[in-house]
Amino acid sequence: MGTSLGPTLGGLITEHLSWRWIFYLNVPLGALALLASQAVLPRSVPRRREPFDVLGAGLLAVGFALLTVVLSFSPEWGWASARLLTCLAVGTVALLGAVLVERRASRPIVDLALFRQRMLASSLGSMTLAMLALFAVSFMLPFYFEELRGFSVEKSGLLLTPLPLTIAVVAPVSGSLADRIGSRWLAAGGLALACLGLVFLARLDAGSTLVEVIGYLVLTGVGQGMFQTPNARALMNAVPPDKQGEASGLLATGRVVGQSLSVALAGAIFAGLGGASAGRALAATLAGTVAPGDIAVLQQTFLTGFKAALMVCAAVAAAGLLATLIRGDEQPPAGVAVGPAGAGPEP
Repeated sequence: MGTSLGPTLGGLITEHLSWRWIFYLNVPLGALALLASQAVLPRSVPRRREPFDVLGAGLLAVGFALLTVVLSFSPEWGWASARLLTCLAVGTVALLGAVLVERRASRPIVDLALFRQRMLASSLGSMTLAMLALFAVSFMLPFYFEELRGFSVEKSGLLLTPLPLTIAVVAPVSGSLADRIGSRWLAAGGLALACLGLVFLARLDAGSTLVEVIGYLVLTGVGQGMFQTPNARALMNAVPPDKQGEASGLLATGRVVGQSLSVALAGAIFAGLGGASAGRALAATLAGTVAPGDIAVLQQTFLTGFKAALMVCAAVAAAGLLATLIRGDEQPPAGVAVGPAGAGPEP
């Protein structure tokens, strides 16, 4: 629900105040959430203090950060530049080093033994790939709305709302269904729909109707809502109760890494094919600084980058679909013993 309100409120704030106020308003909202958490959330029972894996956490942070830098700045620096190759090398070494450190740590940030669970590894991989594919929609569509179509920031934010709103409506329903029929086919079907939605969004052009745009966003949102909740359920059920916190952390990490890389990858493709510069030039046409004869060329260049970015995302979603299908059928939640056939789980 928060992500449903976000684009609309962000558009209103940016249109009538400035983009800086988006960050200013997060300060009191964060303070209120902190106070509410202290008042509402139950107190934790006393626990034994455990050492924190500083080295593993640091290596993971450096590796993922530099990988994002490589994708974000590749159009500006060039793929053969010394800066980019250095970041790529250091980031790769950091991630490989993190694997070695986590194998030997007494209390690792990431317990690599969890990945021996095929259900957990598949669910985490498909979540990361799904976020890598789908988060780019919210990143790319504002360029389409504001630069190619000339819509206001406020209208663009409103037009983005159908995607998260659809997810908010579908996710609880898919979660309830997953409790009854399992997660595998719901998650796979959801990613298939989302992949189809990405393909349709990639076909948008300057003459597409708003009904088409909204319809494609709703289709993508239905698929994403069908996928997310059952997939999270499958991952959490794959680990024993004493590993639930770590599994939840892996789920959050996979989501955020996928989202970060999604923006970096889509941005690199869009900018690398000239879409970003064409978009800026198209935005300047509102001030009459671009000759009318050049507009069609700029639109074509913009759409080339836009379509390529979304089609690559559709291919990534298809890879996530395969990861979902190979996981096999769900087992009872970890730590729950199963009784004789037909007797159901034993306590």
